Amino acid sequence: MKFERYGIGIAKGMAVTFKHLFRPPITVQYPEQKLLVSRRIRGNELVWYPDRCTGCATCAKSCPQGNIEIVTHEGDENNYVVDKFEVDTGRCMFCGLCVESCPYEALAMGIGYERAQFRRRQFVLTKEELRLSETRQPSGYARPKIEPTLPKQSLLVYWDREEGGQKLSLVPLTKKRGRGV
Repeated sequence: MKFERYGIGIAKGMAVTFKHLFRPPITVQYPEQKLLVSRRIRGNELVWYPDRCTGCATCAKSCPQGNIEIVTHEGDENNYVVDKFEVDTGRCMFCGLCVESCPYEALAMGIGYERAQFRRRQFVLTKEELRLSETRQPSGYARPKIEPTLPKQSLLVYWDREEGGQKLSLVPLTKKRGRGV
């Protein structure tokens, strides 16, 4: 084993280690401190706008697992009135197909990601629980009109130095790295 061949790599690795050793920590204590998530997050919840919903059930038809149940009746003005709108979020894989298929933008993905429950029947959300509220806010996924109104995400990758983050630098690829060697 020659030192010239392996010693340079060890020295480079130790240089990176020592460079990060003297930086301030970038971890966040999760339950107490929370970062703002991406504007286009597909969170573990859905937001339903009853004033936009026509009861066409396009979202229920596009759901690959059949987690959306809609019951309607015919109204006075030759329209549908939604009697029941339930989503089983315990079985939902949050693919977003229901949000993308809604022609009236009555359904949106939410920004919430803390949906742990103790009972399975608590995952079935009714139309009252799916409405827009202080705790249930929409994300910008498949909704470009909503996206500019949401706050900028605070993930560590996008922080500015003025806001307390780190400056990012790109590592140039050498010929050796670029070829997968």
